[in-house]
Amino acid sequence: MDTIILGIESSCDDTSAAVIKNGILLSNVISSQAVHEAYGGVVPELASRAHQQNIVPVVHEALKRANITKEELSAVAFTRGPGLMGSLLVGVSFAKGFARSLGIPMIDVNHLNGHVLAHFIKESDDDNDKPRFPFLCLLVSGGNSQIILVKAYNDMEVLGQTIDDAAGEAIDKCSKVMGLGYPGGPIIDKLARQGNPKAYTFSKPHIPGYNYSFSGLKTSFLYSLRDWIQEDPDFIEHHKNDLAASLENTIVEILMDKLRKVAKDLNIKEVAVAGGVSANNGLRNAFHEHAKKYGWKVFIPKFSYTTDNAAMIAITGYYKFLDKDFCSIDKPAYSRVTV
Repeated sequence: MDTIILGIESSCDDTSAAVIKNGILLSNVISSQAVHEAYGGVVPELASRAHQQNIVPVVHEALKRANITKEELSAVAFTRGPGLMGSLLVGVSFAKGFARSLGIPMIDVNHLNGHVLAHFIKESDDDNDKPRFPFLCLLVSGGNSQIILVKAYNDMEVLGQTIDDAAGEAIDKCSKVMGLGYPGGPIIDKLARQGNPKAYTFSKPHIPGYNYSFSGLKTSFLYSLRDWIQEDPDFIEHHKNDLAASLENTIVEILMDKLRKVAKDLNIKEVAVAGGVSANNGLRNAFHEHAKKYGWKVFIPKFSYTTDNAAMIAITGYYKFLDKDFCSIDKPAYSRVTV
């Protein structure tokens, strides 16, 4: 009997639905929200309202593209957290009502677990390039920077994480101060490709163990920028490419220094990256360079699986379905948690 999972993701500002059949992705529909660009960041109330408008047509389109009827579904997997509470409530409430009306199980998914397991999304039967357990995963996004030891689909241990700002958050804030817009990640990445990554030097943190910190880098960048602008009011316009490249290079070096230490200490050669920042060109290049230098086998997700998407929720739901790991209807959404 076929196992067909509908995945629903609504943790932030993207409404997404996906269908996976026997572990193979049939559809992945994402509706993004451009309304937040004018505010320089996600406005929770606007995000939740947009989810309410988008959730039904997005799910309908996902089922249509997959050529699956709702009666064929085995279960509904949904992001229960972490994320914006208002946004989560839309997806969670819809998933509960949808599953209840069909009489099928509900599967709650940790959003961060979903990013890690995005590496197990298969688009065809012969799509078998996936990491072997145990492996390390660097999870980097606007809200999270973590090094995770992945022992199994359902067994993950956070070895290190940011103690303040996340890498993506630091990039967004620096981009905003430079007047480049939101979200800052794609903008900084584009400018960095045309700049000199060694043009400027910014402070790096000295945090013990495997944890990260990006607030010091952000402060160093902002104070340096202030001094340069005092000398030349048009400094940003004249040097934005080099600024972007130097900022990106510093963040990548901070991320890779700790990841390299963990890999060496645990003697693990299978290393993956996940989350929105994994789309960054500099970080991807660093992974390839480390693969050559240290003999790592690296796993980098397709761009479509780096940002928030329901395919990663559906594949996580698929493995939980095989374990009969279902959730009851009384489980609430949660805004904060670690893997």
